[in-house]
Amino acid sequence: MDSLTQAVLGAALQGTVLGRVQGKRSLLYGAALGTLPDLDVVIRYADPVSQMTYHRGFSHSVFVLTGLALILAWLVAWQSRRRSPERGYSAPRLFLAFWLVLITHPLLDAFTVYGTQLFWPLHFTPVSWAAVFIIDPVYTVPLLAAVIFAAIKGFAGRGVPLLVTALVFSTAYLGFGLFGRHLGEERFQAALERQGIAATEVRAVPIAFNSLVWRVLAKTPDGHYYEGISSVFDHAPPEMLRYSRNLEAAAILRDQPLHERLRWFTDDWLRYDVIGNALVVTDLRMGIPGNYTFRFNMAARDERGHWSAITPTMWRGAGPGSMFDSEALALIWRRIVVQQPPLPLARWANQYLDRSAQPGSVETGR
Repeated sequence: MDSLTQAVLGAALQGTVLGRVQGKRSLLYGAALGTLPDLDVVIRYADPVSQMTYHRGFSHSVFVLTGLALILAWLVAWQSRRRSPERGYSAPRLFLAFWLVLITHPLLDAFTVYGTQLFWPLHFTPVSWAAVFIIDPVYTVPLLAAVIFAAIKGFAGRGVPLLVTALVFSTAYLGFGLFGRHLGEERFQAALERQGIAATEVRAVPIAFNSLVWRVLAKTPDGHYYEGISSVFDHAPPEMLRYSRNLEAAAILRDQPLHERLRWFTDDWLRYDVIGNALVVTDLRMGIPGNYTFRFNMAARDERGHWSAITPTMWRGAGPGSMFDSEALALIWRRIVVQQPPLPLARWANQYLDRSAQPGSVETGR
């Protein structure tokens, strides 16, 4: 999640557990501690694939953060016994506060689609429950309001109960997101089955700052995938397009370590496009239809037609900024409650994906 959300979540948790002992400072300390795992972004890597796939790694491990919580609790309890024994800090209470603040950071990240390595150094596929968009005001604003109230009014009155209420609401909202994802996947699977389409894997991902309309992806055994839109208010089958993942182009990158790492990190939700003399590899999980957040140039063709892997670079037009297309977002938000006319998926595919890509195809859903 975004840094503001992680900060207010940390503040709310530490204020709940330590507010009556630590006072308003607990909010500040919790906010700082809640953003600590994201300091891994200061580590610079040689290429954007490494930058993407090593983020949310060791610093988001439940093992590392549990150990850090133990060390911090011991240090603060030791200092408290020496300098302020009357404050009533106890090591178990301190550990509970620090552990909750630290551990909820990667857990909340795991509720987004990006991928969080909760069990580093174990080599499990990064956790991606995809229940909420990376920025979601419905989750963040109640927590922010409760933290501001506690910062102004303190903890003698309604500060702690309000923080608890906001935490309960935010947790329930994550559950609502999981339900919405499950519903979107079920509807998409049913629509495919009605058309006689066999899907090997289906997953829904949240789109555009809400948990009401979902972008749904489905892989097929022949190397294609379907992409469509489903809202919790839909009464008709979702609109969808059929695309090629162009898996034959992936042979260019056979046994390349960065390509294998990208496949692992994304759970192999990748497509490949030959665009001019470049091989562009796209993470299908993030962005809006056709306009994907992470696209990498990973191989080049020389004048003799020979391909070779290169140090990856971000493909032009890709990056987090690609999510903020005001015209597309307006249509997506309207799509939450209005199913007709359908979203212009084919137009977006032609607009955002370089149509000189070969091999490749975009076909309307049958």
